[in-house]
Amino acid sequence: MGDRSAPSSTPSTDSTQTTRRGAPVVRILGLVGGPVLTVGEVAEVLKVSRATVYAMVERGELEHFRVTNSIRIPVAALDRLRGSR
Repeated sequence: MGDRSAPSSTPSTDSTQTTRRGAPVVRILGLVGGPVLTVGEVAEVLKVSRATVYAMVERGELEHFRVTNSIRIPVAALDRLRGSR
């Protein structure tokens, strides 16, 4: 039936911290400080589909953060993207 021993006291090599229930602890480091947009709002501004915005997020082209299951994009990140094109 597998090993059901107590967790070891040795620290894990994974740096992700979790709550007692196992949910990841999220820390937003300097991303938020101004207005943010939803994926749909960014799609309207860029005149692309929401799927394109999701793909940009996935490729790392657009800075973002998650609020539960929702993606938010700081306006400053959108401005940087538009300035680089």
